Amino acid sequence: MSRRVEWSSSAIDDFDLAIAHIAQDNPAAARKVALGIGRSASALGTHSTGRPGRIPGSYEKSVTGLPYVIAYAVPDDTRIVVLRVIHTSRDWPRGGWPQA
Repeated sequence: MSRRVEWSSSAIDDFDLAIAHIAQDNPAAARKVALGIGRSASALGTHSTGRPGRIPGSYEKSVTGLPYVIAYAVPDDTRIVVLRVIHTSRDWPRGGWPQA
């Protein structure tokens, strides 16, 4: 079963900020990270194999080879919603998302 993958505005902001930050020092690395996160998010449409998330109703998928976690939700049988893209070094407050 294939589901459509949608990105929340918070996930887009997380992604854009991370890539812009990396690109300041290393544009090639920023492209690599962008592709890796994009591929992992797209793959959720066919293989949503993440673990239950730290936020109720969410799931988390590690991005292979990169220090990022994609938090997502499965609101129905037709779609996956990427909620956040979070660097693994960020502190997760209990019951909430890491602050930008």
